[in-house]
Amino acid sequence: MDKSWMHSDRRSKAYEFGVEAFLNFAVENLLTTTHIRCPCVKCVNLKLFGVGIIRDHVYFNGIDQSYKNWTFHGEPWEATTNASRNIKEDDGHSRYSFVSEEIDMDDNDFGDFGSDPYEFANVIGDGDQPVYPGCRKYTKLSALVKLYNLKAKHGMSDVCFTELLILQGDLLLEGNTIPTSMYEAKKTLCALGLSYEKMHACPNDCILYRKEYEDSTNCPTCGISRWKEGKDSILKEGVPAKVVWYFPPIPRFKRMFQSHETTKSLTWHAARKSIDGQMSHPADSPSWKLLDDKWPEFGNEPRNLRLALSSDGFNPHSSLSSRYSCWPVILVTYNLPP
Repeated sequence: MDKSWMHSDRRSKAYEFGVEAFLNFAVENLLTTTHIRCPCVKCVNLKLFGVGIIRDHVYFNGIDQSYKNWTFHGEPWEATTNASRNIKEDDGHSRYSFVSEEIDMDDNDFGDFGSDPYEFANVIGDGDQPVYPGCRKYTKLSALVKLYNLKAKHGMSDVCFTELLILQGDLLLEGNTIPTSMYEAKKTLCALGLSYEKMHACPNDCILYRKEYEDSTNCPTCGISRWKEGKDSILKEGVPAKVVWYFPPIPRFKRMFQSHETTKSLTWHAARKSIDGQMSHPADSPSWKLLDDKWPEFGNEPRNLRLALSSDGFNPHSSLSSRYSCWPVILVTYNLPP
């Protein structure tokens, strides 16, 4: 499909015909006229509207020109052939080469990384580019992460962040790799797999409102409401009393085995030998050896991950008068070298 109209003047006939062709394409593929992602520069495919509102947004705000593959509107994802698939390091190994043969993975193991199994390697390779020609301090990825941290720290809106990216691109030397929109920045960061889930929880920690309790409004154990109570003792329906932020570990475990160097580090404990007889790593501990004896099938496979679980509470606002506290639960991988 011709997409050259996206760069045309919004007052031109080419732009007008292009907008109508895009909307018809979206409706035909999504089979809806009321819940379609808006690709204007302000919404950047984050908000759902009807066809009429999207038409107005695309005319008034302009379409996000970095949205080249219309995946949110029914266009198939195009597999990329980025040279970063073959990034080489000094030792001759591919820096992010896949080791599916070495660790007996099948195609289903890559299901969490999108339709293109090389997407993560492409993003990392692409992110290793200097932010502008000759820059040694920042790469495209490190600069983007720094900017995104500023956005989160100071509560910037998506529109403000998009305009900041555009300004940064204009200020830097020609040929810089700064993304030109919030959509493009999010696409890069989401490909890293930093996903999470927010689950409603009982204020007394009895249950999580998921699976069979997903539609419940009261805890089946203690009977307390799922919703937060306001100052006037009226329940704010739709506002959860407690939320658990869940970072799924399995996709992150799979990601560790995507790097040649990390894969070697994960089995390092099996190849090493304690020279001085002292405990310099958890692999030297009696607990590690007890686990090997109790579950020999698990212990005989050095690629199996040994995890430590830790939790503690803290007040993120550093204020003794605040009752708010946060309890992170952290998994630590013991397989890795010191």
